[in-house]
Amino acid sequence: MRFNPLGHTDIQLPEICLGTMTFGEQNSQPEAFEQLNYALTNGLYFWDTAEMYSVPPKPETYGATETIIGNWFAQHGQRDQVFLASKIAGPGFGGSHIREGNTQFGQHIAQALDGSLKRLQTDYIDLYQLHWPERHTNFFGTLGYGNAEAASDYEVEAMQQTLLALQKEIDRGRIRYIGLSNETPWGTMKFLQLAEKLGIDKFVSIQNPYNLLNRTYEMGMSEIAKYEGIGLLAYSPLAFGYLTGKFRHGARPANARVTLFSRFTRYSNPQSEWATEQYAQLAEQHGLTLTQLALAFIKQQFFVTSTIIGATSVQQLKEDIQAFDIILDDAVLKGIEDIHKQQPNPAP
Repeated sequence: MRFNPLGHTDIQLPEICLGTMTFGEQNSQPEAFEQLNYALTNGLYFWDTAEMYSVPPKPETYGATETIIGNWFAQHGQRDQVFLASKIAGPGFGGSHIREGNTQFGQHIAQALDGSLKRLQTDYIDLYQLHWPERHTNFFGTLGYGNAEAASDYEVEAMQQTLLALQKEIDRGRIRYIGLSNETPWGTMKFLQLAEKLGIDKFVSIQNPYNLLNRTYEMGMSEIAKYEGIGLLAYSPLAFGYLTGKFRHGARPANARVTLFSRFTRYSNPQSEWATEQYAQLAEQHGLTLTQLALAFIKQQFFVTSTIIGATSVQQLKEDIQAFDIILDDAVLKGIEDIHKQQPNPAP
């Protein structure tokens, strides 16, 4: 297990983060507890959740994942052994069931944090993240900017108010560090600029999708990571399971997320399926599984602080962890680039 610095802080985090969004939907509380126990025993003390989880989000399971993690803390203690991350849901994608529609960041961070802390049964969160931008922009696979107007004064003012609200919670001791999620290069740099201007804490991480089918982070964001100290927490490293190979040739395993929930179509287009097959064949040529190829590629990128892996069983979790022992040689990396050139970013 390697450990990497969290942005410009002195915190060292394991290269693997346990993603928990299946808890309360695909995983029961006993199954979740089994994963949490296995993770902590094997050095995965970095856990990521969000107030809107379980996924897919719906009123009946809002906050369920945080509640399960909180129940684990209540039963096992060891809060000081875990680096815990959560996220506040913003307007647009959250739904009216989240805090009765009170989802403006600057105005409702305290309220959202109240709820998360109660469900998590803790008095602080190590890394508190904005789950997606509050403004109109590209995230969750949206193509084309579609906004002819430059950022308005209101948008920049809202970003400033968000920073001030977060700083208030840092000063209260309820948040240790702050992070972004699904953010763009402009948004990241604007937040950093405003924090510098205000003389307050800066964001230390960004949680964006990154995998063999979506390497858009490399264009713009990786340079920000290098020069501004923003570490990537890479989510969807296996592209909804497509990069495990279990959906090859049209297969649809009974309990897989893509099989269960029709909304998960981001990686199912023909271009992605073609690229996935090429990566699978490349892995086989070098005596690797597709999962090993996909996860090892991410861990070798300098801008990645930690890779968020989610599983629906301890066996899956174990297999994913073992993939991080793999180091891809130059021949494999060249093969990846050759495929990427033919079909770059088929699922942005």
